[in-house]
Amino acid sequence: MKKQKTDVFLLVTIILLLVVGFLALATASIPLSLKLTGNATYYLFHQIIFGLIPGLILGFIAFKVPLNKVKKFSIYFFIFSIILMFLVFVPGFSKSESGATRWLDLGFVSMQPSEFLKLAVIFYLATILDDQKNRKKFLAFSIVLVLVCSVLILQRDTGTLFVIFVTSLAMFFCSKTPIKQTLLIMVTAAVGFFALITSSPYRAQRIFSFLNPNADVLGSSYHINQSLITIGSGGLLGSGLGLGMQKLGFVPQGMSDSIFTILAEEVGFIGCSLLIILFLFFFFRVVVLAKKVDNQYLKLMTIGIGSWIIVQTFVNIGAMTGMVPLTGIPLPFISYGGSHLIAELIACGVLLNISKRHIL
Repeated sequence: MKKQKTDVFLLVTIILLLVVGFLALATASIPLSLKLTGNATYYLFHQIIFGLIPGLILGFIAFKVPLNKVKKFSIYFFIFSIILMFLVFVPGFSKSESGATRWLDLGFVSMQPSEFLKLAVIFYLATILDDQKNRKKFLAFSIVLVLVCSVLILQRDTGTLFVIFVTSLAMFFCSKTPIKQTLLIMVTAAVGFFALITSSPYRAQRIFSFLNPNADVLGSSYHINQSLITIGSGGLLGSGLGLGMQKLGFVPQGMSDSIFTILAEEVGFIGCSLLIILFLFFFFRVVVLAKKVDNQYLKLMTIGIGSWIIVQTFVNIGAMTGMVPLTGIPLPFISYGGSHLIAELIACGVLLNISKRHIL
């Protein structure tokens, strides 16, 4: 048994992503902070107090906790996350935005349970895919996935559903299951997604806007058109950090889901390319870690976390650049929102924990 050192490259990459995120939020949040509170740094400090600080504390705990305890309690974390997902429909606890009910109102702060569900699904799937015999993996995996997808459909959160599905499929494929089972899941999911889109007018409208963004530039296609204008106006080097104009209310959700566009205007193509390289390097270090780990449970958990972060990054940036339909999911480490930042920092704590543990 060989004692491993903490992956310094991974740690530095996480720190750099956090620094970029808070620089982006510092500039992107100014207009809305001034408009709603009269304080230019309100949302920046809100993110620090309710996102970064608890995220670092919980991430440090995840870094120190014995990983066998994570496996032991993964079922309870999963059940608790599902309960929170249903709790958003209970009057007095729920908070709705843009017609979707996805937030819990805790009075002094709100939280989005689906962000913690991503982590719970990864932990629990790693457990059952490691423990179950090959013939039982497919059934256990299917039950978990159907339950998770059902509650996300109720919340009208197709973006999170897609991220969790791809992450789960990557874990299932890497758990040495028959390829025909993976193909069956993919075909079934494709049919399900098609039915989901065609049965919902607002989802169908998003697909239509994606395929023909010039059809209704002041209506359903406004968001994607403004995103492309904002990104294009950044040019090669950008207008300068803090000097962008599109954040003054032109781009919807400029400090959350669309923060990449604000950053693109201010740091340009070069700056955005460096950010994408940071995310790719993060994923590269996770892949290196997964290849080193001989323990199947830890390997699956590593693959799950890496897949989640990179898939969500691709979906967010892809939506802002017109490569995929618009979805309401944040850019990891960058977008405003305490729930997703806390969940991501916990995940990073687990990755760093795995990197310093004994490799069997």
